[in-house]
Amino acid sequence: MIRRPVDTGDPDRLYTVTGGRSRADDAFDLVTLVVSECRPTAGMQSEHVRILELCRHPTAVVEIAAELKLPITVVRILLGDLLAMSRITVRQPPPARSATSSLPDSAFLKEVLHGLRNL
Repeated sequence: MIRRPVDTGDPDRLYTVTGGRSRADDAFDLVTLVVSECRPTAGMQSEHVRILELCRHPTAVVEIAAELKLPITVVRILLGDLLAMSRITVRQPPPARSATSSLPDSAFLKEVLHGLRNL
């Protein structure tokens, strides 16, 4: 399998899309789920329109970037714009449970063992 370099897009285009901004909103990581809260309106930037259309159902930031074929940083800047305008809501996925957190408490297990021995 031949690996191709990732196309990050034309720098001039990316500069235009972000309005020259390079600092992304920290509220968005790769798995943050984004949901549209409204429909696109006339005069909106085309990338904002596309994001609102994509996010009718919860969609991860990484999926949005893949669909738009834009770098994650650029997508995070655009999402920050939409969040500031209250056009989207974001949901962080629940933290992953570790294997040890799903195990019963050791004191409980000792009580069960003691009860079984008494049978």
